[in-house]
Amino acid sequence: MRHVRIGLMAATVLAAAAFQAGTAMAGEIVVGIQCDRTGPTQTVGTFLCPGYHDYVKLVNSRGGIMGNKVRVMEIDHEYKVPPGMEAYQRFKKEGAVIVGIYGTPHTQALTPLLHEDKIPGTSPGFGSAAAANGEKYPYLFPIAATYWSQAAVGVKFAKEQLGGVLKGKKIAYIYYDNPAGREPLPILHKLRDMEGFELKEFAIPPPGVEMKVQVQDIARRYRADFVLNHTFGKAPSVSINEFTRQGYPLKKMIGFVWAAGESNIMGAGGWSKAQGFYVMQFAGAGSKYKVLDDIKALYKSEGKSAPKEMASTVYYNRGLMAAAVHLKGIENAVKAKGGSSKITGEDVKNGLEQVKDFSLGGILPPMTLTTKDHEGGGWVRVFQVQGDGFVPVSDWQHGYRETVMEMVTKGH
Repeated sequence: MRHVRIGLMAATVLAAAAFQAGTAMAGEIVVGIQCDRTGPTQTVGTFLCPGYHDYVKLVNSRGGIMGNKVRVMEIDHEYKVPPGMEAYQRFKKEGAVIVGIYGTPHTQALTPLLHEDKIPGTSPGFGSAAAANGEKYPYLFPIAATYWSQAAVGVKFAKEQLGGVLKGKKIAYIYYDNPAGREPLPILHKLRDMEGFELKEFAIPPPGVEMKVQVQDIARRYRADFVLNHTFGKAPSVSINEFTRQGYPLKKMIGFVWAAGESNIMGAGGWSKAQGFYVMQFAGAGSKYKVLDDIKALYKSEGKSAPKEMASTVYYNRGLMAAAVHLKGIENAVKAKGGSSKITGEDVKNGLEQVKDFSLGGILPPMTLTTKDHEGGGWVRVFQVQGDGFVPVSDWQHGYRETVMEMVTKGH
């Protein structure tokens, strides 16, 4: 595997000779993943990216994909777009057949290049919601619930919590003020008009650690009946503390998927500080999945303890999920080429569109990707902080799916 860090960590990377590698060799398939291990969303990247590597390690330990080993080339872009663009070019030069993007701004910047170069890129749980339309965006794959799907489930859940009626209710939307935070606004406006609720938006400027005024407004002046929390990085921890300080019940709020990790709870002071907080997941939280047992067994066979990153199950499991979908698409491509490692990005794009009912033992929803649906169904499961963990309180579900897909088809 190749782990490269650019930007502030460039000097360190150049010294890390053990991670240097040349172009792909026969029998080797290269994948590229972007990461943020040192920037504002390192609370996610330091757990998610190890999950990706460990799943690939597990597959390689079993002979790879039809005898072909997978080499992961990771680059830390520190959640900055220019390094992310540079990272993509380096992936391309190395012969990567698929790219795991990290960040909505990066997804927006890279989309034209993916289509020009015919290299599929994935943006699980972030990026452009319109990219679920595979006919319009053939090389961009959300492969998880987009922000439109998350927002739709959030409104559906609020309706359930408020007695089945939203008309006249006050919904607050607090969000990180960047392209990712603003992405759900179109579907929220659509559902507001459909259901007749009042919607007020509260933007939190990056890096998301100053929100006292906005939370005060939500809790004291606006007196929201329910809150949709779309913050990420360090902001979810700050929001939990601020809402608690204002006396607002956390059970009247649901966090979108990037406000939903153990690191977010720990940053707020621990489980006792976040009791009742609802969150959405697009991959299973917790450790009770066979694939995780298999990874632990692999480490044990090497005389090593399970990696500490596994304890942050939400983000680790999402990294595993991204790797699993990538490698399933690659497997389909290799099979179509008779077992050859000489596959192209276009082959992998076609392979991804053949993924059907892929759940990896329940850690994923029943994912099916098609030329028309690159989102994989847009499934979300709601969990709640209870005791010292996340407890599932719903099955895998959709929210206003027909409305979401109508918007996806239209591209807005």
